Amino acid sequence: MLRHLIRAKKRMLLKKAIFLGFAVGLPMVALSYGVVHAGMHQKKAQANIVETAKQAGQFNTLLTALKEAGLEETLATKCCFTVFAPTDEAFAKIPKKDLDALLKDKEALKKVLLYHVVEGKVYSKQLKEGDVKTLQGQNAKVTLKGGPKINDANIVKTDIEASNGVIHVIDKVILPPN
Repeated sequence: MLRHLIRAKKRMLLKKAIFLGFAVGLPMVALSYGVVHAGMHQKKAQANIVETAKQAGQFNTLLTALKEAGLEETLATKCCFTVFAPTDEAFAKIPKKDLDALLKDKEALKKVLLYHVVEGKVYSKQLKEGDVKTLQGQNAKVTLKGGPKINDANIVKTDIEASNGVIHVIDKVILPPN
C-alpha cells in the first residue's frame, strides 16, 4: 500500500515536472528520489582544492604536509583560495632531514604552507608584478618578466580550477622571510 502511494506521488511529480519543463522550454526533466533535476546534462560539482590536488597525482608531499599541519580541512571546505602548489619534485629539492624536521614541527610547517596561499581566486590573467599578501601574514613577490614567478619559484602551470579556489603549480617550495 505504501509503495503504491509513493509510486503514485512520483508519477504525479514527474508529470508536473515534464509539464513545467515544456512550459518554460527546458530540454528535459528527470526525477530522482523525489527531486526534480532540470536539464539533460547536469554538471558535477567540481572537486575542492584538496581533491583536485589528489587527482593530479603530483602533490602527495604537499597533501601529507597539509594533513600534518591541520590545514587539509580548511582547504577542502572553506572558500576561496589561490594555492601556489609545490609539486613532489619541488619538495624533493629540500634535503630529506630538513623536510622530515619541518613535517614534525607543526607550527613551522603551518607557516610555510600558509605562505603558499593567497585569499580569493586569483587567476593567471589577474597576476600583477609586486607583493601579494599570503595567509601566513607576510608578502610574497610576484614577477612576470621572463615567465611568471612567486619569489624564486617558477609558476609552471596555471589556473587549475577547484570548487573553492584555484591552483598554480610551482617548481620550488617558497619560504617566508625569517
